[in-house]
Amino acid sequence: MEEYLNVTYITFGGHVEVHKYRYLYFMVVLIVYILIICSNSTIVYLIWKHRDLHEPMYIFIAALLLNSVLYSTNIYLKLLIDFLSEQQIISYQACLVQFYMFYTLTGSEFFVLAAMAYDRYVSICKPLQYPTIMRKTTISVFLALSWLVPACYNVGLATLSANQKLCSFTLKVIFCNNSIYKLFCVSSRAVTVYGVFVFLNVVVLPVLFILFTYTRILIICYHSSGEVRRKAAQTCLPHLMVLFNYFFLVIYDVITVRLETDFPKTLVVYNPLFNPIIYGLKMKEIYKHLKKLFCQGKTN
Repeated sequence: MEEYLNVTYITFGGHVEVHKYRYLYFMVVLIVYILIICSNSTIVYLIWKHRDLHEPMYIFIAALLLNSVLYSTNIYLKLLIDFLSEQQIISYQACLVQFYMFYTLTGSEFFVLAAMAYDRYVSICKPLQYPTIMRKTTISVFLALSWLVPACYNVGLATLSANQKLCSFTLKVIFCNNSIYKLFCVSSRAVTVYGVFVFLNVVVLPVLFILFTYTRILIICYHSSGEVRRKAAQTCLPHLMVLFNYFFLVIYDVITVRLETDFPKTLVVYNPLFNPIIYGLKMKEIYKHLKKLFCQGKTN
């Protein structure tokens, strides 16, 4: 620990031979970060520009991709600084901010996916009521709740963590996640109980709602025409792929931190690359505009 001016510093111990490969790590992470920013921003731009994409489903996709950009920035900027630094350290206050942003943005993903599932349910199962239910006000409320609810829940978790006494000052990871609990002198029952409460409300409940919603859609589609089944497959499959991707990310985080396994701890760093690939290739309308954008670029 380095402590001066009442600032406690935490050392990241999860880097592998960073002094030997610092410039290689820096270039790889910088390239991946640029790819994440460019790919996500391109699809968000297309959704903003083209009127035929100004539908609730695409607005939710844009929110999801914007969330990925914020999620990446929260991790990547500090990583890039660490690779070029002699010591990979962070103040405990800044660590709590990164911890808070990481879990808030992760929780937001599940709430946005739940809103998308509800949108698909109304579109496929109640098409005549769709314009009445999925109005601009409804979309705005869903998006606001998707960011505010996880943010409010995680304020409590970060506050409880900030009040704990530290006896260890090295994290065996490369950014601040729930491994900060291992720094505490005494395991806090309040943090553990509240953490489980947040996990149930921010991850488990949205996932159960999504699975219930898509099960209802599958039941409706089973008794419908081939056209309805085709539409459902085209629009629902990408959302389910993203859901499983993020759920796997959360389970991976729990396994690597709670069980102290030796699995690579860099998987979450590449996760934001998957969303634009899935939506860019699997969503017909987005793919059409992407193809047009790059084809125009070649002809010009």
